[in-house]
Amino acid sequence: MPPGLEFEFRMRVQIDAPLDHGAWDGQRRRIMPIAGGTFEGPRFSGTILPGGADWQTTRVTDGVAQIDARYTLRHQDGTLVSMVDRGVRRGPPDVMARLAAGEVVDPSLYYFRTTPRFQVQDGPHRWLADHVFICRGHRRPDAVELEIFRVL
Repeated sequence: MPPGLEFEFRMRVQIDAPLDHGAWDGQRRRIMPIAGGTFEGPRFSGTILPGGADWQTTRVTDGVAQIDARYTLRHQDGTLVSMVDRGVRRGPPDVMARLAAGEVVDPSLYYFRTTPRFQVQDGPHRWLADHVFICRGHRRPDAVELEIFRVL
């Protein structure tokens, strides 16, 4: 049987203006600074601290984006959790152009999946470091919404 998934939490990540490094070797490179945000779920909720970023590369030929994001999460109890999230965002050229222009686009029209990994001290949130997770993402004009699922 294939493994199941269990919803764990939803993130809303505020993004500052991108830092465009230009394009070379067929890829456009940008840093998307993380300004903050929140996350909420049945057993894990809190705030996203400013200071992380997504070091994103996008292939010039087809618009496929490689995601390499790093976050610091603060649980409501004060525990700090590091999150490294890597994955892919792709879709038809017209849809990707609309996203790049800052339009609101139905997430069913593009593919945005990542694999978050967590580092956390021993204690009540250690379960984050001891499981595999996948994420479904939604790009908004000034934010990213991420739904985190634990693989059973």
